Formats: sequence, structure tokens, C-alpha cells
Amino acid sequence: MKRYRIPLLLLILNIIFGVLYPIFGISTLNIMKMNLSEMLSVMPPIFIILGLLDVWVERSTLVKFMGEGSGVKGSVLAFVMGSVAAGPLYAAFPIAAMLIKKGAKFQNVCLFLGVWSTTKIPMLLFESANLGLRYTTIRFVCNIIGISIVAALMEITTSKEDKMELIEHVNQLESE
Repeated sequence: MKRYRIPLLLLILNIIFGVLYPIFGISTLNIMKMNLSEMLSVMPPIFIILGLLDVWVERSTLVKFMGEGSGVKGSVLAFVMGSVAAGPLYAAFPIAAMLIKKGAKFQNVCLFLGVWSTTKIPMLLFESANLGLRYTTIRFVCNIIGISIVAALMEITTSKEDKMELIEHVNQLESE
């Protein structure tokens, strides 16, 4: 119950809002229903992929390609994984948790999340068709530079204790 206190509070507030303002209440419930159905259509395939990655990809392999000593190849792999992804950003967080659990470098996880949110290939294709190749290229380059800087800063400024706490939290989530 403690874990779901915020969603439950929001549901209660939504019910109260719906009683006080029925038209808006129905509208918010329809939006909730639409968001829930979208999430339920996206998350099962993500969890299947996570399960397969968890079984098929050994920790030592992931550490080799995305861990502390991976260098540029780890960043390139994080970039490729984020770019070829499909789905909303909330689908990336379980994958990021799996990467953390398997020993990926914190910077590569941050890079993966940043790339997922801004440089997915389908989005780039849509953008270039509608806004032009020049705009898309400039935005893409600026995003890659910005994401790389932010990921590096996150790596530098996050203490080892905070990283260990994050790893413990990810492992704790898995055991629940």
C-alpha cells in the first residue's frame, strides 16, 4: 500500500474532482483510460525483451561492452540502443534498470535514456520529412552534444555512494 500511495491519492483526487465537476471528471477518466491502454500495449513487449536480455546476456558481456572500461564503444552501444528503440520514454526506465543491474557504466545509462528521449530513428525520419533535413541535422547534432555533456557531468558529479544506492534500489525493485 505504501508503494502505491501517490497513484492512489491521485485516483481519490480524481474521483473527488469527478463528483464536483462531472464533465471534467468524465474527461479525465477517459484520458486515464487512454493512457492506461497505451501503457498496457507497450509494457508487455518491453518486459519480454527485458526477460530475454536478462537470461541471454551475461553480466560479464554487458560489463565488457557497456561497463566502466568500455570507453567509446560503450557510449556508441548506448547511443544505438536508444536510437533504434520504439515506444514512449517510460518504457526505457525498466531497460535502464536492467543495464544498471548488469553493470553498465552510469554515464552509458544516462546516455541511453537521453538518446531514447530525443533521437529515435522514426522520430528523426518524421521530423526531417516535415521540418526539413537541415533542421533535423542541427537538432540531432545539438542533442548528441548536449546529451553527451549531461551524461558525462552526471557521471562526474554523482558520488559512488549515490551510484551504489541506485544499484541497491534497482536490485530491491527486482526482489519485490
